[in-house]
Amino acid sequence: MANQELTFGEEEFIVSKTDLSGKITYGNELFIKISGYTELELIDKPHNILRHEDMPAVVFKLLWSRIKAGKEIFAYVKNKSKNGDFYWVYAHVTPSFNSNREITNYHSVRRKPSQKAISTIAPIYASLLQKERNGGIPASEAALNQFLNDKGVSYDEFIFSL
Repeated sequence: MANQELTFGEEEFIVSKTDLSGKITYGNELFIKISGYTELELIDKPHNILRHEDMPAVVFKLLWSRIKAGKEIFAYVKNKSKNGDFYWVYAHVTPSFNSNREITNYHSVRRKPSQKAISTIAPIYASLLQKERNGGIPASEAALNQFLNDKGVSYDEFIFSL
C-alpha cells in the first residue's frame, strides 16, 4: 500500500518543533499519526526523516537560510511517512527566540494545501529536481530564480499567490 497519498482535514494542523540542528523535540498528535512513526521514533530524530525524494534540496536550502536568519518562511512540502505513503503540506516555519532575541528552536505549523497549489507546485519541483540531479543545488537555485524573475515576483509573492 506504500506510495498512497494521505490527507488531513482543512481544519486540522500538523505541528512540530525542532532544536537548532533540526532534530524533532515535539510533534502534535496529527504529526505523529500521519508520519506513521511513534512519538519515540520521532523525538530526537532529524526532521528530514520525513523528507520525500520528490522534494528539491533547494527548497530546504531556502528554508534553512531564512529561519537561521530569524525570518519566517512559507513553503509547500511533500513529506513521506514511515511506510512510504506521502502527504503534501503548506508549511509555515518560524524561529523561536529567547528574551535576548537569540534563536532557541524552530516551530512549524502545516495546513492542508489546496489542490490548485499542488497542481502548480509539483511540476515546478519536478523540474527543479531534474536540474539538481544534473547540476546540483546551484543549478536548481538558478532555475528557481529564473522562474521567479520570469514571473516578476519574489519567492514569497509566488507562494502566497497559490
